[in-house]
Amino acid sequence: MTDAQIARAATMEAGPTRRRDFRTDVQGLRAVAVGLVLLYHAGVPPFTGGYVGVDVFFVISGFLISSHLLESLERDGRIDFAGFYARRIRRILPASLTIAVLTAVAAVVFYPPLALERVIRDGLATILYIPNIWFAIQNTDYLADHSPSPYQHYWSLGVEEQFYLVWPLLLLALFLALRRRRSAVVIGIAVIAVLSLLAGIWMTPVNQPMAFFLLPTRAWELLAGALVGALLLHTSMRFPTWLSAMGGWIGLGMIAASALFYDDRTVFPGTAALLPTVGTALVILFGARAARGGPGRLLSLRPMQFVGLISYSLYLVHWPLLIVTQAAVGEEQPLRILVKVLLGIVLAVPLAWLLFRFVETPLRAPRALTSRKPRVTLWGTLAVTVVLAALLVGTTQWAATRDVGTGEAVAEAPAFPVSPPQATAAVPRNMTPALDEVADDVAAVYADGCHHDVEQESVQDCVYGDPEGDVRVAVFGDSHSAQWLPAVEAYADRTAGIRINAYTKSSCPAVSVTVLDKDVPYVSCDRWREAVLTALVADPPDLVVISSYAHYELDGAADDDARQGMWSEGVRTTVSALHAVGSAVLVIADTPRFDAPPATCASANVMDVAQCAGVRDRAIDARLASTEATAVQDAGGESVDLTDYICTDTSCPVVVDDLFVYRDVNHLTATFVRYLAPALRASLDSLLGIDEESAP
Repeated sequence: MTDAQIARAATMEAGPTRRRDFRTDVQGLRAVAVGLVLLYHAGVPPFTGGYVGVDVFFVISGFLISSHLLESLERDGRIDFAGFYARRIRRILPASLTIAVLTAVAAVVFYPPLALERVIRDGLATILYIPNIWFAIQNTDYLADHSPSPYQHYWSLGVEEQFYLVWPLLLLALFLALRRRRSAVVIGIAVIAVLSLLAGIWMTPVNQPMAFFLLPTRAWELLAGALVGALLLHTSMRFPTWLSAMGGWIGLGMIAASALFYDDRTVFPGTAALLPTVGTALVILFGARAARGGPGRLLSLRPMQFVGLISYSLYLVHWPLLIVTQAAVGEEQPLRILVKVLLGIVLAVPLAWLLFRFVETPLRAPRALTSRKPRVTLWGTLAVTVVLAALLVGTTQWAATRDVGTGEAVAEAPAFPVSPPQATAAVPRNMTPALDEVADDVAAVYADGCHHDVEQESVQDCVYGDPEGDVRVAVFGDSHSAQWLPAVEAYADRTAGIRINAYTKSSCPAVSVTVLDKDVPYVSCDRWREAVLTALVADPPDLVVISSYAHYELDGAADDDARQGMWSEGVRTTVSALHAVGSAVLVIADTPRFDAPPATCASANVMDVAQCAGVRDRAIDARLASTEATAVQDAGGESVDLTDYICTDTSCPVVVDDLFVYRDVNHLTATFVRYLAPALRASLDSLLGIDEESAP
């Protein structure tokens, strides 16, 4: 595009803003925002915090929209709601819905059958303008999701759409309640922004997905832009040239610092979101009066203007290119950075320009709509939404009932597990659990509500086996302890008088260490563990069964050697405390970990499921297992490692005989755990002093 074409398109892009008021520095900030997001999603190493580009977008959107709304209130004393919503619809939805539909088509073609239903449901939430709410309910971790949705980037659009829906109403109410006093309106916006910020800071450690995805905890970022707009509109702020230049560069530096020094472990949004948000606000505030020496000249360069112009389309296009391609080749084969750069940046730019040129621009102000009343746009949008939603509902139902072809039936697994396991080449027709049931094949503690989430800290009172049994067995630890409950239950079914108590909490090992959650100590885990240990020491069970996820990051561990040492000491502390009061302790070594969900891979490779097997040396932390076993023995406990029943010398198959082994990337199915129960029997008999000969 020529400079003149960019200028004309940029003027149209500015919407209701007058041409002379168009801010080329703000357009350049859009280029910064989308560039950071693209570099982050491509995995380019320096930009580990590039996700803050979305926060930059939020501030810009809040600034532009609120400036327009405030101008309308100042000029007319009212807001043309129908006109405002119609313009927003024409600006946002054509490109958004186009990519949403194309993504659904690509998912049907390229996604593994087992993952397709979930993806189409994500698309339905997107079509209904609630993707952020949907992902929050799904407890999605945007910064560390192993299998992200191709619609996941729509969360930010959901936040903005919901903001556009409620902010004009709230702003008008504020304007009227404060009797149109300019300074009072500015203060009112600031108060609402602070309340939203405080809600976000409070919610982030309590429920990070809710804090990350929902409008009430992210609105303050858009309101920061609104506040800048109100200040510039209502005051004749004049800064010395040197101060404007310095303020702009400081703001840009704050954005850059967050992009370079934040990463997936940063607790976000919380207080961390202040750095990019305030930085963006400073660039906009100090750039209002073009200052020589400020960042405005850099941001106004032609390449920055072009990227800023197509930034919305570029944001929409780049993510499905990456995620659908990854799904097509298989999540077990992660795309290399170079491939991600070629797809998510090099290819995305021309595709985004095509979307901008032939969808965004023509449909932003078509004469067929602008010459008619806004309600035509509103009703038309409702009709399109209903039709697309109906199509996606139908696709979801089709995906849910889609037949996943399988191989021939195979012989049932033997009564006693075999070492090494007998891997099955294809998904057998008589496999248990079936592929579409794998994710739900879990221990009883989940359905019973006995497995605590990250927030709960009470000591459970959950009993399995024989409630009146004289022999007490406790299952204690994280979800990897919980996964062994079916085996302990199977043992209790064969051995009379066994009462089982389950004490398990998500991501909280029984080992006396402080684990990190996004670089923040998981103190709720420490409190719960101490409470359970106190209860077990006060009323010792005959046996405590423990197993733990082997890959936690530990508070204070600078490297893997330190982590190994801390884990070993934590094992000794827990086992010694239980052994000292007379409880026998059995520690089961951790199970394999995969890079991608085995069931999803199997659904795409039903006739050659060997492609989904894990490499044993990568799937098992053999060093930690050895360290743990030594610490258990030193503390008076007993350890058992069943890996040889799960993996061969080189690989960890996902189908053994007629059984599917894994329910996700690091948990066994309850069915396979029950199959392994006989391999635990000798250890359980020995520790409980039961004569195997006399057992029924």
